[in-house]
Amino acid sequence: MSISSTIKSIQDIMRKDVGVDGDAQRIGQLVWMLFLKIYDDRELEWELLSDDYRSPIPESVRWRNWAADPEGMTGDELKEFIDTQLFPTLQNVHDYNATPAAYVVRGVFEDAYNYMKSGQLIRQVINKIQDGIDFNKSQERHEFGNLYEQLLRDLQSAGNAGEFYTPRPVTEFMVSMVDPKIDEKVMDPACGTGGFLTCTIEYKRKHYVHTADDERTLQATIFGVEKKPLPHLLATTNMILHGIEVPSQIRHDNTLARPLISWGPKERVDCIVANPPFGGMEEDGIESNFPASFRTRETADLFLVLIMHLLKDGGRAAVVLPDGFLFGEGIKSRIKEKLLNECNLHTIVRLPNGVFNPYTGIKTNLLFFSKGSPTRETWFYEHQYPDGVKNYSKTRPMRFEEFSVEQAWWGNAEDGFAARVEGPFAWKVSADDLKARNYNLDCKNPHIGEQVSHDPDELLGDYNRMQAEITQLRDQLKAVLAEALERQA
Repeated sequence: MSISSTIKSIQDIMRKDVGVDGDAQRIGQLVWMLFLKIYDDRELEWELLSDDYRSPIPESVRWRNWAADPEGMTGDELKEFIDTQLFPTLQNVHDYNATPAAYVVRGVFEDAYNYMKSGQLIRQVINKIQDGIDFNKSQERHEFGNLYEQLLRDLQSAGNAGEFYTPRPVTEFMVSMVDPKIDEKVMDPACGTGGFLTCTIEYKRKHYVHTADDERTLQATIFGVEKKPLPHLLATTNMILHGIEVPSQIRHDNTLARPLISWGPKERVDCIVANPPFGGMEEDGIESNFPASFRTRETADLFLVLIMHLLKDGGRAAVVLPDGFLFGEGIKSRIKEKLLNECNLHTIVRLPNGVFNPYTGIKTNLLFFSKGSPTRETWFYEHQYPDGVKNYSKTRPMRFEEFSVEQAWWGNAEDGFAARVEGPFAWKVSADDLKARNYNLDCKNPHIGEQVSHDPDELLGDYNRMQAEITQLRDQLKAVLAEALERQA
């Protein structure tokens, strides 16, 4: 049985339990169990590699000692054990063990809950996990990425807005173009389930890790922060699954809640790859952590200001942003002015409709820039659907190979991308022209005239995108009006 089939059967069992209400609680219940199973699988490997390995988890609550036996505890005994021993112990595990690994475990469980009421059903779920999932098999580790997407789809249907799964081809392309070297610190300040960071780990291992010392260097260069408990739990699990033994650098926090000026030089990083949440609004007061000219409650705008601040001079970034940022005015224009003056925004890859379906129909863009010198010109590349494809879907997802055209065209940053040439889908705009446009980066392809499509799927996609943009603008207007009324009061 595949992992996705196993997860579906587990969720079917959970639906029978009166204590679990809705997809969000089912996923929350599932992921803490998955974490303990995955951690135990990894510990088996670490114990083989090192005679000195000591688990941060007390023996009585290690997965192998209470869950692995299919004939083990069940019913009321199991339910009582989980509620009165397992959770209290893991939520205070640093009292037993002060190692960084213990603090990672505590971080996972401090916001986790056991929602299930039936010990018999809990035993059925545990047995499914024990028998159906072995993450020491490389094939199943790879399939875990598909599991993340399935869980996030469930979260979306549960109404948890703002949870986006960035398609793996997009994360791979962004990381490969940023090209993080072995000793360069890489950060995602809104890391979600850790997709960009796992791509970075795999990229570094493939291109730069040759010795055990290289691997130790890699382990110390991955940094992430995630605000929401469930994605943070998934990110921590994902790091362990990808060989980061103590993922203490994946913090559960809101990066925006810290005053911008408090980020010191020692916290600057070499590379940032991120898809900051867009379309959402931060809670009152968060904007006061930023300079007055950039104060807004719109999450994506604040993250871009933060990303520019966190980069070292010479640092590189790749960021996903919606069309609304490109053409937005007011504070957005001031942020774009800062971006072009302090960074070299050398490339914007414009993605077609459907890349982020079903999460959003808003068109998105990949912005690539380096810090330390102003922008002289910005290249645009309009990504094309493969032949015969009019939109992406679950049965026809985007593939990494589609970016081979952009990769062949990309050129070398060291010579200022001198080898780039304009073509049907590539063009450049000078910084002076962008300034004259009041920093409107929504530059249309000059090689393609205005076209009117009569394809019903394209028209429906355009309509849905317009509706999403209208909703986003309405929410922004409401926030601005609310702030104005507060000031008047």
